[in-house]
Amino acid sequence: MHALKTLIPDALLDALRPAYHRSLALFANILYRNPSRELRVIGITGTKGKSSVAEYMNAILEHAGYRTALVSTIRFKIGDTSEPNMLKMTMPGRFFLPRFLRRARTHGCEWVIIETTTEGAKQHRHRGIAFDALIFTNVAPEHIESHGSFADYVRMKFVIADALVRSPKRPRIMVANADDEYGPEYLALHVDTAVPYARAHAEPMRVSEHGTEITFDGTRIYSPSPGEFSAYNMLAAASCAQAFGIDTATIRAGLESVRLIPGRVERISEGQDFEVVVDYAHTAESLTQLYQAFPERQKICVLGNAGGGRDTWKRPAMAAVAEAHCAHVILTDEDPYDEDPEKIVRDMAAGMHKAPEIIMDRRLAIRRALSLASLGKGDAVLITGKGTDPYIMRAGGAREPWSDAAVAREELQLLLGTTKNPEAV
Repeated sequence: MHALKTLIPDALLDALRPAYHRSLALFANILYRNPSRELRVIGITGTKGKSSVAEYMNAILEHAGYRTALVSTIRFKIGDTSEPNMLKMTMPGRFFLPRFLRRARTHGCEWVIIETTTEGAKQHRHRGIAFDALIFTNVAPEHIESHGSFADYVRMKFVIADALVRSPKRPRIMVANADDEYGPEYLALHVDTAVPYARAHAEPMRVSEHGTEITFDGTRIYSPSPGEFSAYNMLAAASCAQAFGIDTATIRAGLESVRLIPGRVERISEGQDFEVVVDYAHTAESLTQLYQAFPERQKICVLGNAGGGRDTWKRPAMAAVAEAHCAHVILTDEDPYDEDPEKIVRDMAAGMHKAPEIIMDRRLAIRRALSLASLGKGDAVLITGKGTDPYIMRAGGAREPWSDAAVAREELQLLLGTTKNPEAV
């Protein structure tokens, strides 16, 4: 496609692009002998919660005795081998998925869990995958500029659902969040089994900053992940597992075995007397939910959350959320790509009533937040936007290696005087 760009006018290229990607995906599946038909495949789609649901689902299946594979924003896993996703895309192209599925089958996997995104579906990367089930978590405004409108973004979510409807597998199972505005539409699609889940299905439920306890099928299940969103994520995986006949005791054991999901309300501890949390929150709704998960703490918030060249509308909205919930907000750089990073931050600041502190160097912003928290016990430093993203994306495609969690640990060690290698920071 890159070579074609120099030879074909943009308008014609735009018209040809869908057919090109569709043909590439279908050819790849033929080349790798339609591996998804030899596996049980669970897709997970939604604006928020996909990676967490994928980890919960994987843990349940492993506790049920199955060998699993996983494709997610966080990692790629086949059997006992797992590696971080360093590609900055959840559903990679260039034959990645069919090749991955064939490798999973060759290595004895029986189940595959795939985070299925609208960005991937736009390039037809879901084509040729025979799904057994799809989990729908929720829809919130995201990728608006990429898709053209919120309506087109929602439409693409249903294009993903259509892949389950058209799947040759039986039974086809749709698991959907009935509390979401679009949940009933997913549940009404022509599949063999429609499984709703909702907050009411978790009651009685207890949520605090220390964790979440739900009641599923009469059984109490605990996760150290805080917030009501954690209850929904657990319910999604549990409901799907139950639909496949996995017993409640195994579901509980699987869910409770997940003690940490990298970049998702990930607590960073080096012995400090305040909370430090790294989270991927990338919409105003997810940011609000994260802040609400720590209601009793004074929050010091490091906010990037606005990549260059995309979703410019949400910049002031997310900054407004931070101002409403945080005692102190530090705006910083995230993934500017080819856009002026200082302009991005100014766009964010426009949504705030008071001038925020701005520190463009993300490490220094984290250092500043930690130093403020160290002045008073019990504060919470919430570092949002990147989660497990391995790079800060710069102009011209340049990639600066990065890890919010690693930097937070290094800066905490420096602050506490426990740094093992001072030159590293």
